[in-house]
Amino acid sequence: MNSDQQRLPFQVVMSIKRIKGLPVETIQTLFDYLSDLTWGWALVPLLVVIGLYFTLMTRFVQVRYFGRMFKLARPDAQTKTGQVSGWDALMVSVGGRVGGGNVAGVAVAVTLGGPGAVFWMWAIALVGMCTSLIECTLAQVFKRRSEDGTFRGGPAAYIKHGLGPNYRWLVLVYSFCLLASFGFGFNAFQGNTISTAVEDSLGISTVTTALIIGPLAGLIVFGGLKRIVKASDAIVPVMCFIYILMALAVIAINITELPRLVGMIVANAFGWEEAVSGGMGAALAAGLKRGLFSNEAGLGSAPNVAATADVKHPVSQGILQSLSVFIDTIVICSCTAFIVLLSPVYQPGGELTGAPLVQQSLALHFGQWAQYLLTVLLFMFSLSSIIYNYYLGEVAMTEFSKSKTAIFVLRVLVVACVMLGAAAPQATSVFFFSDPLMGLLAVVNLMVIVTLLPVVLRMLADYRQQLASGKHEPVLDACRFADLDIDRGAWK
Repeated sequence: MNSDQQRLPFQVVMSIKRIKGLPVETIQTLFDYLSDLTWGWALVPLLVVIGLYFTLMTRFVQVRYFGRMFKLARPDAQTKTGQVSGWDALMVSVGGRVGGGNVAGVAVAVTLGGPGAVFWMWAIALVGMCTSLIECTLAQVFKRRSEDGTFRGGPAAYIKHGLGPNYRWLVLVYSFCLLASFGFGFNAFQGNTISTAVEDSLGISTVTTALIIGPLAGLIVFGGLKRIVKASDAIVPVMCFIYILMALAVIAINITELPRLVGMIVANAFGWEEAVSGGMGAALAAGLKRGLFSNEAGLGSAPNVAATADVKHPVSQGILQSLSVFIDTIVICSCTAFIVLLSPVYQPGGELTGAPLVQQSLALHFGQWAQYLLTVLLFMFSLSSIIYNYYLGEVAMTEFSKSKTAIFVLRVLVVACVMLGAAAPQATSVFFFSDPLMGLLAVVNLMVIVTLLPVVLRMLADYRQQLASGKHEPVLDACRFADLDIDRGAWK
């Protein structure tokens, strides 16, 4: 679908409607300018530079605690209080980060940037692991216990309680951007991803898919946080395991080609072996952008989920969410890259790209049945992202209204957006504001976590000291941080 086709319904609406006398074309132009200002030149360098700054300031914490990530990631490490566990929050987060972009987006990146794009995806993931640890630790520090006993938090909470009440306006800006982009816009795009993949692969109409995915998503989101957690616990491990298994099978079949491929990835990354026009520059740009878009580190989305976990120390959840970035980019994105690069279908700079490239690559490796399995996996990837996006929208909505009516209306609108995107793919052009608003909320979040970095450094020092003293599992004593606005009831 080209951009002209996507914008057709939007242009029809603009020809007959005006908002308070302001042409809607002007509104779109303003959002395009905001997108250029953030994603175009400011945000990607910011994410890279700030991620490197965090890595140096924490003395490569993501490397030092790499082994501990896997010790904390235990499915049996459930809480005895009925709360969301660290593992639960990890699964919801992985389900949100891993989406259709891990398949189609990676295929586009290696087509545009060549094999070297994979190397730069790995590099930015290692940096992003630290950024994610910082923001998710802050989410835990400033989380609040809600009326139903669950924990809530995220950037809105650490702006409010970390920076102080004078920044209430910034909380509202962030929450509006989160609600509009993730709650509505990106859910329409996920519905679109599911329906087009099913139509291309199985020949099922987009309307039929909409009638299936809408009620299914509704069944989950209307169940609230606990049902979202249960759904993620069921979906995410299965979809990741199957996809990783497929990639390992491809590698095993082509094991003799693996050394050559790894060498080609490194050579192309540094311009020693040009695969596409632009050489190292094209590989760097494609790899960095794909990695950043995929793992969401620093964008301020994952901390909303990280805050729900009942853990003994904020840094423990920060470490787990760092692992989420590793799973998303180093593992899942690499699976797509190896499936494509080990296939004769792949041509650097070729016309065949995106999900169709992955489908045809799998068909050549295993036969036609593999592309049908990929369609099922894409369905699962998108469904997990939908429920994740909904929860982010719910967290944002509570900053404007906590009434049950408001939450009910939000759930109805989210399901409607999913069905609209699935049934009428061209209608997603209505949500042109999603990327620019996500860019804005990312800039807000980055500035806040840089400001609050000293809080995280204190938490890391406390965590490190407890481990050094022989304590197997560090515990936060909120009384030791009396100068911080911490909800002590959340840390009993």
